[in-house]
Amino acid sequence: MRPIIFAVSLAAISFASSTLCAQGWKMPPDSERCPSKWGAGDQRGSANWMKPETVLRATKLIRTGQVFELAEVLSPDPKESYLNAGRQYSIYTKPAIPEKDARVENEELIVSELGQIGTQIDAFAHQMYGEEGSFYNCFKQRDIASRSGFKKLGVENFGMLMSRGVLIDVAALKGVGMLPGGYVITTDDLQQALAKESMKLQPGDVAVINTGWGRLIGKDNERYNKTSPGIGVAAADWLAHQDPMLVAADNCCVEVRPSEPGYQLPVHGMMLIQYGVILLENLKLEQLAEAHAYEFAFIVQPLKLKGATGSTVVPVAIR
Repeated sequence: MRPIIFAVSLAAISFASSTLCAQGWKMPPDSERCPSKWGAGDQRGSANWMKPETVLRATKLIRTGQVFELAEVLSPDPKESYLNAGRQYSIYTKPAIPEKDARVENEELIVSELGQIGTQIDAFAHQMYGEEGSFYNCFKQRDIASRSGFKKLGVENFGMLMSRGVLIDVAALKGVGMLPGGYVITTDDLQQALAKESMKLQPGDVAVINTGWGRLIGKDNERYNKTSPGIGVAAADWLAHQDPMLVAADNCCVEVRPSEPGYQLPVHGMMLIQYGVILLENLKLEQLAEAHAYEFAFIVQPLKLKGATGSTVVPVAIR
């Protein structure tokens, strides 16, 4: 992998702060957020934007056939991959013994948490709130939890997702290869990056945020895991009101870490519980950003893991 190159020293860059208009956000009571806009009992949330017209709109963006694979490699080697703290991925080869004039096969046993490792998508079973354990669309833990997967809100409900993807390159807006850890991406940052690219978000789009933080994967996993630049609650609220199919980023969690004062991963709660917007984490965006590929067809297919809280995925951008 290529070394990280900074055109300008981060220490010499001033990142302006702005008033956080959503600083007072808190989870609305069930009576205010349920049923969701997709209807009582809905389990798909923003995946409902997956429609024939959404797919056809995305196909019109494919002009050269250039494909960008946006997933990190899954490997137990920390020099090749990143695993969230406390999670595991182990692969054990089951080799065959060669036999004369015979065909034999090799296999492997993988022990892992396929819902929450590597480049992965979050299902709505991943997050709940309050003493009752209230999920998206007010499903309750007591009703849907089991030892063999969730009875509702599992990742199998999403299906294949394809839509117009838009790269929001905040790192490029700031003139750096990588934003500093803990930098709170604001609504102004998102809007200015889009304006610089001559892009506008449309309902059903996939918003892909480049922070540059993914450059650390396999190089400095400890730093990557400890902190990260990402969207704050104000930017998340603005994005949610653009009606995206997905919000994705090249960091762990999409949102800033550490969280803003008074919060603990609030964007996860806002997106997955309140609004029912799917999150996609740990993307590989260097090539996409270097190619200035701001608009493309975005395709991702979660594994059909019934009752799972998420899925490792291999998303692609095609233009």
